[in-house]
Amino acid sequence: MPHPNVLLNTITLTLLSVVSMETSAQVEEEIEVIEVYAQKRKQSINDVAIAVKPISGQVITDAALKDTTELGSLVANVKISQNAAEGTPPAVSIRGVGLVDYNTANTSPVGVYLDGISVGSANNQIINLFDVEQVEVLKGPQGTLFGRNTTGGAILVRTARPTDGNFASVSVGVGSDSLTRARTMLNYSLDQNSAVRLAASHNNYEYTTYNLQPDAPEAYMEQNDVRLSYFGEFDKFSVFVKLDYGHWNGLVQPVGNIGLFSNPLDGSLCSPAQAGTSNCVDALGFNIGSDDFWAVRVNNYQKHHSISKGVTTEIAYALDDRSQLIYLGAFNRLDRIHGFNCDGSPFSLCEGELGLKNEKLVNELRFEQSMETGFLTVGLFQLEERIYQDNFNDLLRDFRGTPNGASAATFFYDNDIKVKSMALFGQYEYEISEHTDVLVGVRYSDEKVNYDSFSYLNVPFGDNLAGILVPAYDIEGKESDSNLSGKLSVIHKVKPDKSVYYSLSNGAKSGGYNGGFLISKDAAIQASYGPEELIAHEIGAKLLFNELKLRTNLAAFYYDYKDQQVFMNRASEVPGAPPYQLLENVGKSKIYGAEIENTWYLSEQTQIGLDIGYIPEANFEEFIDPVGVVLTDNRLPFTSEWNISGQINYAFNWDEVSIKSRIAFDYQSEYYFDQNESPYAKQPSYMLWNANLQVEYRDWQLGIWGKNLLDKEYSHLKFDLSSFLGMLEDFKGEGRRIGMDVTYRF
Repeated sequence: MPHPNVLLNTITLTLLSVVSMETSAQVEEEIEVIEVYAQKRKQSINDVAIAVKPISGQVITDAALKDTTELGSLVANVKISQNAAEGTPPAVSIRGVGLVDYNTANTSPVGVYLDGISVGSANNQIINLFDVEQVEVLKGPQGTLFGRNTTGGAILVRTARPTDGNFASVSVGVGSDSLTRARTMLNYSLDQNSAVRLAASHNNYEYTTYNLQPDAPEAYMEQNDVRLSYFGEFDKFSVFVKLDYGHWNGLVQPVGNIGLFSNPLDGSLCSPAQAGTSNCVDALGFNIGSDDFWAVRVNNYQKHHSISKGVTTEIAYALDDRSQLIYLGAFNRLDRIHGFNCDGSPFSLCEGELGLKNEKLVNELRFEQSMETGFLTVGLFQLEERIYQDNFNDLLRDFRGTPNGASAATFFYDNDIKVKSMALFGQYEYEISEHTDVLVGVRYSDEKVNYDSFSYLNVPFGDNLAGILVPAYDIEGKESDSNLSGKLSVIHKVKPDKSVYYSLSNGAKSGGYNGGFLISKDAAIQASYGPEELIAHEIGAKLLFNELKLRTNLAAFYYDYKDQQVFMNRASEVPGAPPYQLLENVGKSKIYGAEIENTWYLSEQTQIGLDIGYIPEANFEEFIDPVGVVLTDNRLPFTSEWNISGQINYAFNWDEVSIKSRIAFDYQSEYYFDQNESPYAKQPSYMLWNANLQVEYRDWQLGIWGKNLLDKEYSHLKFDLSSFLGMLEDFKGEGRRIGMDVTYRF
């Protein structure tokens, strides 16, 4: 992969050549005004002192983005991964702030909001994107209006609401790797004040990873989602009600095996560049027998099954012409079973299941008042969430009854975690002059986490290889914390279309209990963790150059990260035992960087985007883990130094036919998957190319799209099991996928 400077020079030359061809074709109309809901009300993007990236629903549809894990390719300094295979909590990172942990009990420091409602724990952060109005990515702590667990930022997903008129659409598509998909939408006006909207989505596909194991079933996923919503707008109030249902079913994406040894008998290691090839094996002498990156060899029978359902209500009541009350309420439930194979082989050495029942209740009451020289928002927030886990991990089953079977056991580890969160918040935007606004916000939060963690083991006993059940531990406890978060910002309009801003903000993520794989009572006792806090300084500019047909957004940031929660994959002190998996407060970290987003509207036909993110510093300042491993100055996991994305859009009309096209890329420089900076758990730099083409004739549209067009090899996660099995689990990314959709609107 080229150095970022070479890459930037190449991109610049390409863009300049396009600019020179389009200069004579520039049109005179002004650049469109972009509106966002970054402060829970519709505003021009130039009026908010927040680095925010809006993504329209049309862009999402045209690019065939399936869910929230694919949004990172469109936003600088944002990385979103399916983590430990699709169906586990995703890893979301904004400007180096995130959590790389597949445990279903944890909450991300990046909040995800669906139609204004916090989705709660990370289990609910995979949202299929169909019939969506807009997605907004807010960078930096959002500790006032959004508050809970938005240390790194927030992702706002706004679905399309019912509107005036009777219309519908149906879309069906096919693609590589047995992909079939369908979308439908029906909008119907009940009367002049109200309407309903029905939207549904179907996806069925196999993974681009393929299995060399004879007779192994092909891994696949089938996802069916439906949403019914109602919107009514009357003299003094409006009502929005939404019902959601989702049913996912399939066989889990198989995991790869990165063997580390050239000779496991004498402990000779392969180099990081060789690891995972056919020249290297794991501690048992296994490799898949192929150097094809996308190939695996595993007894993959593990299933995924989930059912989600929920109801959301939003009521706005106008008190007078300038003020209103807004109530938001939601209840959601997710039931999920996700199997896993963690040895990446045909053997039964590490297999299990993550069982989950997740219930969440959210209420928010907000008062808003517009004044002659300002805007006031005050509110109350309440959340209750219960996470019940039913997990097991079967270790070394094939070794039962052998001399190497002393550690063979099935660990059953269940957790009952109850979260109660309350908050009071207020924000005031004051116009101190015609060109300058000051914003002050504060939020008080109080949160309690009660947990009951209990475990038992199945171990061989004498000649009874089926084993007997042995109690392991039963731990009860509570984590409580309260905090103040807030924001102070100034935004100044140099000209009506050019503004600069400064903001000082802080955010907090609550403490809790890491109910992951805990192999002992001591590990279970250590599994609670405290809150973290981030203080952020940011300066930025939002500039429109109508004469150049250019929109530019700039931001530079400095983060002081205290008591940061980091997932720790730590080798056991016992040789050959599985590693500890803990979430720990590591002390302090320092992060600083910058980003620039450019959009050139070269002509009525051509638009170019180029976003550059740069994070030179994202390191632990000072930390030594409990077993003495020094992590000081180690780079934060999942954090690239450079992130560059760009796109060229070209559209034209030919008689009654409209044609639009887009080609885009996303470049990530190298990063590590864990805190240890192991060269084996490292992702080399890579670039993904994507493209789409839409041809529209009257009520028909043909869409052709491609993702990862060059079939670039990369991983979602490399999980280090070197001290246990002499290998790393390799959760591979998505290879080339090409598809075609036909849409009819009526």
